[in-house]
Amino acid sequence: MSSSISNVFIAFQDNEEARPVVEAILADNPDASAAHTPGLVKIDAPGRLTIRRATIEEQTGRAYDLQQIHVNLVTLSGHIDEDDDQLTLSWRH
Repeated sequence: MSSSISNVFIAFQDNEEARPVVEAILADNPDASAAHTPGLVKIDAPGRLTIRRATIEEQTGRAYDLQQIHVNLVTLSGHIDEDDDQLTLSWRH
């Protein structure tokens, strides 16, 4: 029997504002992969993806409000669990 884990994903406009967010996501989620298409970057991960405010702040060198990610967010797939410090996408089983 094989158990398959469904991927979650999040996609952003591919611009200067989104770049440190994408870098932070990839740093915090070693199983995640990014695919670039014109104007868009989509990050897929098996089962779960966490976006941490602290890691984005490390990338940018300044305070970051997680609500700012919504400005460049294009689409996402998964159940969202969000607070001031992190946003997690996952599939609840």
